[in-house]
Amino acid sequence: MYFDSLFISRSTPENIAINLAGECTCDKCNHGCKYGAGALKKGEEKKLAKFLKLKEEELKEKYLEEIELFNTKLFRPKLIREQGKPYGRCVFFDGEKGLCKVHQAKPLQCKIASGHEHGKQMHVWFVLNHFVNPDDPESIRQYAEYLKHNKTIPGGALLELIPNKIKLRKIINYEILR
Repeated sequence: MYFDSLFISRSTPENIAINLAGECTCDKCNHGCKYGAGALKKGEEKKLAKFLKLKEEELKEKYLEEIELFNTKLFRPKLIREQGKPYGRCVFFDGEKGLCKVHQAKPLQCKIASGHEHGKQMHVWFVLNHFVNPDDPESIRQYAEYLKHNKTIPGGALLELIPNKIKLRKIINYEILR
């Protein structure tokens, strides 16, 4: 099942995705910063470390945590959790000013999926381009479970990711493990 908006697809270039999201610092856009943080695409750690004038390892130790989705590991800013809750505000969110402290170098997922008109579709775009790995059968199996309860965007259907029906069936049925 697809979202109604058809102009955002898995193959939408990153620069177009960023432009579709636009720039904003209003409460609607920073609402997510109070309850979570966006993932960094691979390589964004270098840009963020440079912005903060830190070594990459120091950035990871002090400010990032590893997350896994669809059998893919990425980093996101640490969450400041209260009373053992699974969510919390982003370590880079200044609650008093309502602003992101690393706005100029914030993670791609934060740029494209927070509070914008196409936020849900952009989140799926990010997931498809940075978490779902068509070359990893476990990633596809986990994504297949996700699709049972969630919408996708064009290019995100299982047969679009794995066009060979026999191969897809074997992946889903654990006949292909690697």
